[in-house]
Amino acid sequence: MLLLEVISGERLPKPDRGKMRFHKIANVNKALEFITSKGVKLVSIGAEEIVDGNVKMTLGMIWTIILRFAIQDISVEETSAKEGLLLWCQRKTAPYRNVNVQNFHPPKAQEKCQLEINFNTLQTKLRISNRPAFMPSEGKMVSDIASAWQGLEQAEKGYEEWLLTEIRRLERLDHLAEKFRQKATNHENWASGKELILSQKDYETATLTEIRALLRKHEAFESDLAAHQDRVEQIAAIAQELNELDYHDVASVNQRCQSICDLWDKLGTLTQKRRESLERTEKLLETIDQLFLEFAKRSAPFNNWMEGAMEDLQDMFIVHTIEEVQSLIAAHEQFKATLPEADAERQAILGIHSEVQKISQSYGVKANIINPFSTITLEELLNKWEKVKKLVPQRDGALQEEMARQHTHEMLRRQFAAQANLIGPWIQARMEEIGRCSLEIGGTLEDQMTQLKQIEHVIVAYKPNIDKLEGEHQLIQESLVFDNKHTNYTMEHIRVGWELLLTTIARTINEIETQILTRDAKGISQQQMNEFRSSFNHFDRKKNGAMETDDFRACLISMGYDLGEVEFARIMMLVDPNATGLVSFQSFIDFMTRETADTDTAEQVVASFRILAADKPFILVDELRRELPPEQAEYCIMRMPSYAGPGAPPGALDYTTFSTALYGESDL
Repeated sequence: MLLLEVISGERLPKPDRGKMRFHKIANVNKALEFITSKGVKLVSIGAEEIVDGNVKMTLGMIWTIILRFAIQDISVEETSAKEGLLLWCQRKTAPYRNVNVQNFHPPKAQEKCQLEINFNTLQTKLRISNRPAFMPSEGKMVSDIASAWQGLEQAEKGYEEWLLTEIRRLERLDHLAEKFRQKATNHENWASGKELILSQKDYETATLTEIRALLRKHEAFESDLAAHQDRVEQIAAIAQELNELDYHDVASVNQRCQSICDLWDKLGTLTQKRRESLERTEKLLETIDQLFLEFAKRSAPFNNWMEGAMEDLQDMFIVHTIEEVQSLIAAHEQFKATLPEADAERQAILGIHSEVQKISQSYGVKANIINPFSTITLEELLNKWEKVKKLVPQRDGALQEEMARQHTHEMLRRQFAAQANLIGPWIQARMEEIGRCSLEIGGTLEDQMTQLKQIEHVIVAYKPNIDKLEGEHQLIQESLVFDNKHTNYTMEHIRVGWELLLTTIARTINEIETQILTRDAKGISQQQMNEFRSSFNHFDRKKNGAMETDDFRACLISMGYDLGEVEFARIMMLVDPNATGLVSFQSFIDFMTRETADTDTAEQVVASFRILAADKPFILVDELRRELPPEQAEYCIMRMPSYAGPGAPPGALDYTTFSTALYGESDL
């Protein structure tokens, strides 16, 4: 399959993995299918014979592949496939002496196979027709032909093996010759100009930095040179093999190989001489180089330390507490303790630089001396050191200023907290006092009013404390102080509490005033008011001054009311017209006084019918019979006029007109 991919330039299906016989047969079948797809007719060539090593079938298939993929593109005028194959062999062997291919015997396997197929087909048709079998003449039986074919195969076997070996040899020679040309070209390109480079004397005027760079470069070249040793040996080995295989152009190969080897030897000699010269020059400046290296090793960390110190000394700090400032001051004091050690390091670096200057003057070094290991100059180090010394006291002053500012902030926090911790509980106490006063049932409403007025007076008199706290809060806001660990109260909490206190006292006083008006208008005794208050307080489970719906229902049941859903809904519309789900004490009193008066109004009757009709302006017969007792339902149906308003269905009744006419004349 790999051979077919190479020779055809196309991809074949992925071969099956495994080494068992059925794996091999499957892979050979894939190859045969590919050959067939290219229009090649395979006769009597099966995968089993190829796998089992049938030489005849294997050679036949190889010739078929060569004919299809290697010879097909050869076209000289109008040559046949046979002539094309012959021409291909002649071209391949043309450069070689004593090789002259004029013709070759093509395999007759296909013709033999077709003959066997025709014989078998004939015998089958005769047998089906009940006719005698065909008997060829002597010497022309299928077995005779097979025996003769076997003899022919033995005669051609040696020729086929020679031809296959010769083809392989020629392909090998072409491959080796091309490989030699590629490797030789690559090596010659690499070696071009190397002799001139190795002969230079650029090291004579070089500085130590340049000498070291040249040495590193030379070491790299030596590594490269050593790596090319294998290539030169491979070139020589290929030339030797071409000689052994009697390559037709071996003379030019040998000449080129000798040129490469001669240049290789010369490059080796020049490389050694240049290394010796570079190493000798390097020693002249070695002492200065060591000092430069020491300077670089010590100046870099010292320079980094100074840059970091300058960044830290100029870093803007954001703190909110005295403790944070104290932490910064402690860190700054630790930094100042390291300054003597840093100054000693500075003196040591200065000493290294002085030693370099001394050696240069003593030995008359003329090269331009530049430290190759560092870009940091002595002038830079000295300037940065002076800047560090100036920044230290500036940092001291900034930290002390911040400490004073934080002390001021702390004072503001404590002042605010001291007042807030008094005002917050005071507001809560007044709220509780108002709640107790509004729930008391021992005294009269006038007594409650007097007590609430006194509380209101106390609250109004307390307002300056709130204003003072607002002033403290304003100072804190202007100082950008956002947290206060000394209190849980914020100014917003105090404001909300204060507004709620004012609203509560005003609402409670208003409720008491309304209760007094209600009492006087309806002639309710103080004892009745106390009873109403007692019942209300009892069923106000959450003690928030209002009963929830379930609490109100329980209260009515405790008073003896027999409530259905419709009746309770009617009552809730009276006491909670806004559907808040809460019944205030005033609404409770209004309801109780209305109930105790025991008088119905037309409006109440209309409200009851509206509930039965689900808020419609009319009611249906079915709704009356469903919601009312039978006698009352029939009574209403007989006397209730038809509804004349828009949008009513047939049979709709006008309960509003009925209630108005009925008011005072019926128990409904």
